[in-house]
Amino acid sequence: MSSIHPLKLFPVKKVFFFPLIFVTVTLVVECSVAGVDMRYSIWSIVNQALKGNRGWTPVWREPEPKLHYDIVIIGGGGHGLATAFYLASRYGMTNIAVLEKGWIGSGNIGRNTTIVRSNYLLDGNEPFYEQSLKLWEGLEKDLNYNAMMSQRGIINLYHSDAQRDAFIRRGNAMRLHGADAKLLNKNELQKMCSFLDFENARFPIMGGLLQPRAGTARHDAVAWGYARGADQRGVDIIQNCEVTDFIIKNGTCTGVRTSRGKIQADKIGVAVAGSTSRVMAKAGLRLPIESHVLQAFVSEGLKPVIPGVITFGAGHFYISQSDKGGLVFGGDIDGYNSYAQRGNLPVFEDVCEGGMAIMPMIGRARVLRNWGGIMDMSMDGSPIIDKTPIAQLYLNAGWCYGGFKATPASGLCFAHLLARGEPHKVATKLRLDRFQRGAMLDERGAGAQPNLH
Repeated sequence: MSSIHPLKLFPVKKVFFFPLIFVTVTLVVECSVAGVDMRYSIWSIVNQALKGNRGWTPVWREPEPKLHYDIVIIGGGGHGLATAFYLASRYGMTNIAVLEKGWIGSGNIGRNTTIVRSNYLLDGNEPFYEQSLKLWEGLEKDLNYNAMMSQRGIINLYHSDAQRDAFIRRGNAMRLHGADAKLLNKNELQKMCSFLDFENARFPIMGGLLQPRAGTARHDAVAWGYARGADQRGVDIIQNCEVTDFIIKNGTCTGVRTSRGKIQADKIGVAVAGSTSRVMAKAGLRLPIESHVLQAFVSEGLKPVIPGVITFGAGHFYISQSDKGGLVFGGDIDGYNSYAQRGNLPVFEDVCEGGMAIMPMIGRARVLRNWGGIMDMSMDGSPIIDKTPIAQLYLNAGWCYGGFKATPASGLCFAHLLARGEPHKVATKLRLDRFQRGAMLDERGAGAQPNLH
């Protein structure tokens, strides 16, 4: 290969070209670093490296709670932070507080398997999750934060003719709502995932439903990005602030009592995932929700092998591979009610059995760590974004397995409800009273009824 001097590419004004770029870049970097809104970019990284990384500012402030806010959001997880971000960025509301009893990222937003998808079936769910996926695709630009969004696709395996037909129906429903879906036969699937056990007689792999735009994102980074974006727009993020009671007068919620004092608010939104039942009980409300533990696992780092996300169709197992090489996988919830962020060994064994059924090659991989998230399981397996019977008190709950992938749309729809007082167009069927009206959204045809656990 011949050697070409870089300046040979710029025969005209080559003496002044690079100094001009350097001066311009330096001015832009200095302005962004000196300003209130520090923009992350390759130039700011280079600039900080030259300065010994002494110019970085905290990602968000640590403010003291004020006596009154326009809106208080209980729950500093992905959904609560996303709600605050969209209230500020899209609806121009900045007198907002997010109250988190622990630290940002200590709940389910940091305890999931990071899967992002919109391969749902029913009219009440598919438009919502497709809206969420579209927001995911522009999230890093909106937040100016690297959420490590990786659209490597998801494949749901099918193992029978009946399951294939069900997946055809699902794929057609997805495409009718503008999502992407492709049915793979056995030969097409073998070309993509030759490591699967296609000789398994008990669970024969016949093909799969592929959504190419699906993938994964870094769960912690999503929380940090939303927190930073909300904070930059004036939202107060208050950590270590537990809500101990609601202030309710004449059927209207006017504020909350916390471990850091009383806070008045015009509207209160609750987005606390698995703690929903306990928190809402303080307002005297009993909800069609149970809390269960969902475990997740990570193996030692391995060479790249799994192209995207793969799910087992004859059981409950899903797996992907992180950028560090670890296999990230999970399965069923633990079969008992719990508020503990830890699980039990039988479910661990059941999850691993599901993985071995479709890819025995992982049998010698060592599991490095596991964790548990508290799932707010609604009785039809679908979420709730709605007003409550108590005026000015709003609810975001019932996410079951869909919480992480729903983060952007959940925040946008909850923000719309809080700002406008009416449901967002993609969340009109996610009403709390659907259980009374008999309008349940049984996405899997069964839901999360107590008798199934």
